[in-house]
Parts: sequence; structure tokens; C-alpha cells
Amino acid sequence: MTHKKHKLLKWLKPAAIIILGLLLVFASIIIFWIASFKIPDLSSFENRKVTQSTKIYDRTGEVLLYDVYEGANRVTVPINQISYYVKNATVAIEDETFYQHHGIKITSIIRAILANIGAFGYSQGGSTITQQVVKNSILTTEKSITRKIKEVVLSLELERVLSKEQILEIYLNESPYGGNIYGVEQASQKFFNKSVADLSLAESAYIAALPQAPTLYSPYGNNRDKLDARKNLVLSKMLQLGFIKQTEYDAAKTEKVVFKPQEKTGILAPHFVTFIKQYLEDKYGSAVIQEKGLKVVTTLDYNLQLKAEEIVKKYALENKVKFNAENAALVAIDPKTGQILAMVGSRDYFDKEIDGNFNVALAHRQPGSTFKPFAYATAFNKGYTPDTVLFDLPTEFQSTCDPTGKPISTETDPKDCYMPENYDGKYLGPISLRYALAQSRNIPSIETLYLAGVSDTIRTAQSMGISSLGDANQYGLTLVLGGGEVSLLEMTSAYGVFANSGIRNNETGILKIEDSAGNILESFSGQSIEALSENTSLLISDILNDDTARQPAYGTNSNLYFPGRDVAVKTGTTNDYKDAWIIGYTPSIVVGAWAGNNSNKPMDHKVAGQIIAPLWNAYMKEVLKVVPTEYFKKPLETDQSIKPVLRGFWQGNDTYFIDKISGGLATEFTPEELKQEKSVTNIHSILNWVDKKDPLGPVPANPDNDFQFSHWEYPIQEWLKTQNIATATPPTTFDTVHTIQNKPVVEMLEPNNSRLYKNNENININVKVTSVYPVSKIDFYLDGEYKGTSNITPFNFSINLKNDTTSDKILELKAVVYDNVLNRTESVV
Repeated sequence: MTHKKHKLLKWLKPAAIIILGLLLVFASIIIFWIASFKIPDLSSFENRKVTQSTKIYDRTGEVLLYDVYEGANRVTVPINQISYYVKNATVAIEDETFYQHHGIKITSIIRAILANIGAFGYSQGGSTITQQVVKNSILTTEKSITRKIKEVVLSLELERVLSKEQILEIYLNESPYGGNIYGVEQASQKFFNKSVADLSLAESAYIAALPQAPTLYSPYGNNRDKLDARKNLVLSKMLQLGFIKQTEYDAAKTEKVVFKPQEKTGILAPHFVTFIKQYLEDKYGSAVIQEKGLKVVTTLDYNLQLKAEEIVKKYALENKVKFNAENAALVAIDPKTGQILAMVGSRDYFDKEIDGNFNVALAHRQPGSTFKPFAYATAFNKGYTPDTVLFDLPTEFQSTCDPTGKPISTETDPKDCYMPENYDGKYLGPISLRYALAQSRNIPSIETLYLAGVSDTIRTAQSMGISSLGDANQYGLTLVLGGGEVSLLEMTSAYGVFANSGIRNNETGILKIEDSAGNILESFSGQSIEALSENTSLLISDILNDDTARQPAYGTNSNLYFPGRDVAVKTGTTNDYKDAWIIGYTPSIVVGAWAGNNSNKPMDHKVAGQIIAPLWNAYMKEVLKVVPTEYFKKPLETDQSIKPVLRGFWQGNDTYFIDKISGGLATEFTPEELKQEKSVTNIHSILNWVDKKDPLGPVPANPDNDFQFSHWEYPIQEWLKTQNIATATPPTTFDTVHTIQNKPVVEMLEPNNSRLYKNNENININVKVTSVYPVSKIDFYLDGEYKGTSNITPFNFSINLKNDTTSDKILELKAVVYDNVLNRTESVV
């Protein structure tokens, strides 16, 4: 051994002794600390109560919508009266090694620690059934290392003093199963109207599926599919662990289980409250809701909610008789904040006939034509305008089919050809984007989506709040007719961007959440983002508020029109008549409504304007009584420098200006207000003039490169054969009315350039005018300020100099003369 190694070892030995000593001291402290833990009296398990109930209020903080755990229902039954199916199902899904471990699973704890380290927090529990009993009955739900150590130690101790059956009995009698239901006996009675001892295997699997997330998996909520999937997972675990046989598994998986109708409870705005409960459970966990005594002040306007519930029920029952549409839903949102003011998910939450507890406002359904504004907004972003004209004609859009709608080859199924129709079976020929959107014409809307691009349109919708569409590759041109699936809540929220001049506020139902000590856990703070350009949003609102533009489709004084108020609105009906939608807004509120059947059974073949618009109109009349009277800001005028075809010249893209009076080509002397732009007749589809990838750019050299060109061109040329459209070409003569020779001649006789005036003195003006055309008026200006007009011969005028002069000031007097064809000239002294 070298001298250096010897010195190193001589130094390391005392260091090791010191470190070991410190570890022993630390370990002794930990052991002493752990030894101080006490197991409470076991009677506390049976006497356990919900200590502090969470209460949910409306936006005033005064109307109590729901007391989450008020009157908690709990019936304790001994373990031998609990179905062995329930016991085994619970063990299989919650803690499959329950009968093997001694209160904890080291592997689960290590996995949870690693997961928590990776998440920089306490996200994983790794809890056994024993640990859950300790946590729910003795400890708080606080996520800390100290509490977790206590939980582990107490779980080991509990396993020492109680049998597995006793621990499982406590767990099954104390677990939450949704709302105020605790314990398997009460859950069995509430859900199946039978004792827990009599539950079938499938029913037991449903019971075992609930405690992990009672609100999410509630059989009375919107996630029955998720509950069914978790029930099947429970059965699979039971089969895997040998708790049941394959034949039992197969029978239970296919068994049709009927849940008892939900009982009416002391709950207001139940669909909205369930929506809030789910939010709370997702964010804070069910245990926090149970223990912390939260006070939740929501965004709900209870007065508007009551009106919504009343109107939805009234019209849904009428629609059942008139249109075979037995259900309806409604959502109202403040677009300036994103706050949900009303939410009605069905005609009656407690109506078992229609699964009334299912919240259609959150369900994903096809939106019909209410999706169209997203495509038009995307097109406007790219340079198209409300005046841009497309052709509403029978058009084949499938590239594997010819323009007449027949397959190009035998390999193409004729069913793949796509030549859609308008809702009224009619075709209007050339139509502007304004009128196409206002009247919800299908053919030009599909063309608009093609020009805007499917992917870009989806991106527009997503930026505005539509989150459920997914990958653009799964959609074709049917997207603009409502081919995707979205919820009424997100559609109503997205329309809020149009209402709020392009600014997006995420929808929210929460104003403030406090714990029992008054600590604020969460409070509303608006987070606005620009989701759409202001002008594009104003263009959409201007069109959807244009009653003149929509009258050909909806008639005068329709359910979409409110005299003296700006209300933009869009309806939508799916092609299969399973869904009728309407979404309308002012700058202050957005209201979306839906009608149909939860079962997806088609309604009578009527449009949304007949089915859902009356309901919406009745509610909007109530809303407009309480929201401010506001008007939409006007969008910018169309840029006259862009291509003529984008500005509405469907007859051709080459234009010229004429004088309206003479009919000749306009000259530099033609007044601007008498110039009229016309196009040289050369009628083609817009694809002849516009490259969809660069619509503001040059005219495409080879429009045939766009595969849709021939398909759009064919019906236009066929239509032209039936029209008597005169060919327009530029005139060969120029404007002969507005020339230098024809300008009026004016002479200022009085005053003259040398006249002196005093303050308060009148200037009497006398002019001499000669003109080819009769003079219509003379405007008078003093030092550039307009002083008045004379339109009666001999056009004399008087100006008083009060407040117009100071000593030794030189004034300029100007007379501007107009004849009756707007030739003008001026004289100055």
C-alpha cells in the first residue's frame, strides 16, 4: 500500500464513523416520531360524517343551486350481507393484491414517488384499499410527504388490529358513489332498487366502477360510454384474477343493466350544477369537495336560467307534436367575458322518457350550417369579400367523377360522386358571398370552403374555441355543411368571437371558489386573445345581421329579426334531419339552441328556421329586455384596388369606367360620383381568375391545373346557354358631357380684391354665371370654411364678418359652381 493510500484510508475511517452516527441519530428521530402515531378509536370509522359540505351558488352568491353533500345517504351493512360479486369486483379494480399485502404495496409507493418526482409534485398516490380507509377516515387529503408517511405507518398498524374483511367492510360502507350516496348498500338501493346482497355480477361491476370518479362515471351523466368501458374493465380484471369464470364474464358483459330513474333532489339548474361538479372533481378531487367545505360562486344568471328552462320545456313539448323533436337544449354566454349565463341540457333533467339528465349542451353532434361562418371567415381572411360572387348551380365536386356526376372509370363507385343540393332544391345562379351565407346556400358554401381550404378553416374554428374536430384529413368538403361533430357549448362560445370583434374569451362557469377558512382557491380573471381579425369578425356579423340579405330564405319579420336591435344569427339543419341548430348574438350575449332527439331519431323534414328558431326567438326577446342596446361596428369598405372578380364582377375580371350620363368612357373630367365600373363580358368560374393558394395574386396562367376548375366551369357554361346575357364591351367614345368646354364660367362681381370691410359688416356677394347646362347651386367658402349654399337664381349670398376678422386681416372668398350634370368650376377673390 502506498503512503498516499494509507493517508486516505486513515482520513476516511473517522469520516465514515461521523456519517454513520448522523444517520443513526436521524433514523432514531424518525423512529421515535413514527412511534408517536396513534390509532384512533375504531368506532370513529362507523361514526364518520361528511364534515363540511361544498355549496354551489349562482353569480350573486345568494341563490344556492346545490349543497353537494347535504343529507348524505349512508346505510352500513356487515360484510356478510354484501354480495361477494361486489367485494371481488371492488378488490379487482381498486387493489388486486389486497389479500396478499400487509396494508401497503412497496412497488406502488416507489412508482408513485418516481411519478411525483417526474411531475415535480404529488400527482400519484399508489394507495391500497387499507390506505384509502386510513386516508378517508383519519387523515386529511393534503398532499405532503409527512401525511403520506403517516398513511403508510397507520395502514400497517390498521392491518395489525383489523382483519382484511373488517377493512374491506369499512371501505365498502364509506366509499362515495355519487352525489350524497355513500356505501354500497345505499348505492345499490339508489341505482337498482335492491339490496347489495342481491346484485348481479354486471350490477356489481358497475358499483365497483364508480368510486374512482363518481361524477365522471355517473350513470345519470353524459359519460355512460365511459362507465360501460370501466365496468367492462372491472369484469376483465375479475376474469384475469380468477374471481369469475369465462361464462360469467361473457354473460355479464352483454347483460342489459337498467338503472333506476334518478330521484328529484334539492337542486337548481341541474345540468349546469353537474357540469360544475365535474369541473371541481377533475381539478380538486372528490375528497377536497367533500372535506374542504368549498363555497363555489358560479357565473350562472339564475333569472336567465329560469327563463331558459321554462322556454326550452314549452317549445320542446310543442316540437314533439309538430316535428317529432322531443328534446331541446340552450346555452347563453357573455362574449365579453366567456361566462356561462344559462345552460339547459334537456327539456327536463328528471324526465326519464328522454334521458333528461343527459346534457345535450355538452354532447357532440353535427352542427349543420351553423358551421358555415367559419369557412366564410377564413375566406375573408384570404382576401375574398362579401361581394365576391360564386355560382349556385348543380356542381360535381368529386375529382374521380366527371362534371355531370358520373364516374370517370369503372373503378369508381357511383355513390362516391358528390353533387349536393340546396335545402330548397333550387339553384340561383350567380350569388354574392353575403347572400349565400345569409340564405345558407349549400353549393356556394362548399365552393367557399374549397377556396378557404379545409385545414385552414379548421384552424380558424379551433382558434375560436372549437376543440373537438381533430385531424383535418378526416374531413372533406362536407365539413361546411356540418360534417364534423361539436358541442352546443363550444359552438356558442366560438360565436362569441364574432360577437366580440374577434376577441376570444374561454367559456367558464366559475367566478370564485373559497375554502371553509375563506381562502380563495380560484377566482375569475379574464384572459382574452385575438382569435380572428376584427374586420373579418365584423364582416360576418354584418352579414348575419342583414335581414334584407336573408329575406329570400326566411321571409320578412321572421323569428331571426328584432326591429331596432342588432342581432346576428345563423341556423343549421343536418342533412339527415337529426339536429336543428340556431346560434345568434348581440355584442353583449350569445345564445345557442338545439332541437332533436337524444336517440338520434330523425325529425320531420323541416328546416331549423321552423323547428328551433321560435324557441330561440322567445328566449332572445327575454334576454334583450335586460342586456344593453348595442350595435355592431361597421366593417371597413372593400379595397377597390383588389381584383374586380373579388369585388363582385362575375361577368369578367377586366373592367372599365363609364360616365353614367353620357355612357362614354370616363375621363379625367368625369366626376367620381358619376363614374360606373363595368366589366368586359367574359363569364367563367372564379377559378379562371383566382389561384386559391394566392387569391390576391396574379390571374393563373393555367387555371386547368386546379382539378376543380372543369367541374365548376361546366355548369356555368351550360347555364349561360339558357340565359340572354348581353355582351358588354368598352364604348368607343368618351364622356362628352364633362369637358373643359362644358364647365360653367363664373365671375365674382362683388366684392372685389380691393374692398375693405369692418368687423360685423356683411359681405354681399354678386356673381355672374354662364353655363352650357343649367346651374344647380353655388357653394361659398370664407378662408376655406364652408359658409353656405345658394341654389336660386341669381345666386346672391351674404356673409357676416362677426368673429371672422381681426385688424388688417386678408380674407379669401371662394365660390364653387355646379351645373345639373355635376360639371364644376370656382372663382376666388
